[in-house]
Amino acid sequence: MSTFQALKSSLSRLRNDRHGNFGIISAVLLPVTIGAGALAVDITNAAMAKHQLQEASDAAALATASALADGKIDTTTASAFAKDFVAGQMANFIGDTTALRNATTATATKTTSSGGASYSVSVSSSYSMDLSGLAQVIGFKTTNIGAASETASGYSEKQGSVSIFLALDKSGSMGELTTTTYSYTCGRNNNKTCTGYYTKIEALKLAVGNLTAELDKADPTHIYSRTGAVAYDIKTYAETALAWGTSGVTTYVNALVAANGTNSSGAMNKAYTSLTALNNAGNDNETALHQAKTQQTPKKYIVFMTDGDNNNDPSGGRSYDTLTKDTCNTAKSKGIEIYTVAFMAPENGQALLKYCATDDNHYFKAESMSDLLSAFKEIGAKTSNQTTRLIN
Repeated sequence: MSTFQALKSSLSRLRNDRHGNFGIISAVLLPVTIGAGALAVDITNAAMAKHQLQEASDAAALATASALADGKIDTTTASAFAKDFVAGQMANFIGDTTALRNATTATATKTTSSGGASYSVSVSSSYSMDLSGLAQVIGFKTTNIGAASETASGYSEKQGSVSIFLALDKSGSMGELTTTTYSYTCGRNNNKTCTGYYTKIEALKLAVGNLTAELDKADPTHIYSRTGAVAYDIKTYAETALAWGTSGVTTYVNALVAANGTNSSGAMNKAYTSLTALNNAGNDNETALHQAKTQQTPKKYIVFMTDGDNNNDPSGGRSYDTLTKDTCNTAKSKGIEIYTVAFMAPENGQALLKYCATDDNHYFKAESMSDLLSAFKEIGAKTSNQTTRLIN
């Protein structure tokens, strides 16, 4: 066989031999497979990063709107607040958040109407995420991760009309000191700083101020809220009648002086009858007044507060508790919501207030002045129907 024929025969055998195909194909496809896997990881990481940033942006918008509505910040500081919030939320995911914070924009707009102030907050965030694997091989070094959120916050005008009556304990124990201190100038030449302690009655006056501030913020023109108050110790005192706004209640509460025993029955009855009184036409007076001004049927509330326990009645019985409970039952059956606040109260006092509260969410156990201030502020916010919602 000639050399040419031998070479031809060898080439033919090589062409027909399939034993090495798998190795050759594997060698060609392995880099592609690895690169595709790396690209899939990049795509997954990018999707996860976008989800994380969207959640951070949503949370920042909601937190900023809530802070604005609570008065903790204003529209001039809202942007910085939102940027810091986004950066804080993302710190665990991307480490250095400087670029992210700088690329975040936030705007806050305040709208004032007869129903109160409302806020719109928009947050937009983005940052550049490094890629790896096949993405870099084919020329993509980074990808932009972006998210945007917007909220509406403020006070709902859908149900803005409220009538609120406070039944407040001014018994002798309300003259006791709390553990909360304040500083004042003292000394013969007023050159020293001394420390004093708030009394319970002083704490109550500040707490009611928190409640009325929430109402005033929701209803600055005083066309949606009517308030009244009655104080009690062993007897029930003349009330400040329900009126538009909160000035009457503020003046009334600031004049209270702690003294005597405790009997809540008359005050709770006064709160209930004031909210359900009929006008000369035989119609519900509160409903008629609100509908004439806002075309709304008001939501009615009683705020019942004590720091003690009702005394025994003259016969040594617990009729004061029974009468108070009867009024609470009747009020709740008429759709009146009852918030109760037990301020450093004994067990019997707590039990009565738990019974009278509409539900557990309407009962507040305040063991300090700070608790009392927070409770009345929360009641004010709830009764004025403050809301924050994400709109996209």
